[in-house]
Amino acid sequence: MIESSTLTWEVTGSRGYETAWVDLDPGRSLLRARGRAVGTDPEPYWISYALETGEAYVTRELRVRAESAAGARELVLRRDGDGRWSADGAPLPELTGALDCDLGLCPLTNTMPVLRHGLHRRAGEHRFLMAWVRVAELTVHASPQTYTGRGPDGDGGAVIRYASGDFRSDVRFDADGFVVDYPELARRVAAVRGLPDGQDRPDR
Repeated sequence: MIESSTLTWEVTGSRGYETAWVDLDPGRSLLRARGRAVGTDPEPYWISYALETGEAYVTRELRVRAESAAGARELVLRRDGDGRWSADGAPLPELTGALDCDLGLCPLTNTMPVLRHGLHRRAGEHRFLMAWVRVAELTVHASPQTYTGRGPDGDGGAVIRYASGDFRSDVRFDADGFVVDYPELARRVAAVRGLPDGQDRPDR
């Protein structure tokens, strides 16, 4: 059964906001999402994106459009069935071994590795190579990252330590694997879950 959510964050890292409309298929470990974001730091910009994963929440395609005073930019980032990455059709061999995209200043793209390894439900440390997309330039970079789960807390969520280079942050996730509070980056201000009868209700 597909689970739908609408999630909104105040993105403190860009002095803006983001809303993502997410469909999860837990039975097949698939995720699809589309999102819109507006930021004002270091300059005003807006972003729209569409994300699709294959099984085990492995990125299949990320499409991004950014607009700022410099004009509009677009990116199509893909990972094929053999694990080869490309950006607008150009190969990215430096991403060999990466499973996930990481759209800069986008808390949604922290969800896939958490769901794949169940880090919101059990303790463990995992090291990743991510296809990190810089916003709003939409350039793609190989980014080594570490996620360290401490197991669930008494509130139904979990805190996971995120590390990349010299940066560290203890990120709170909810029981579904979505970011609630990411210090120095984003704080969730609303979440609406789809109900079986087609009605929606806010849970925060």
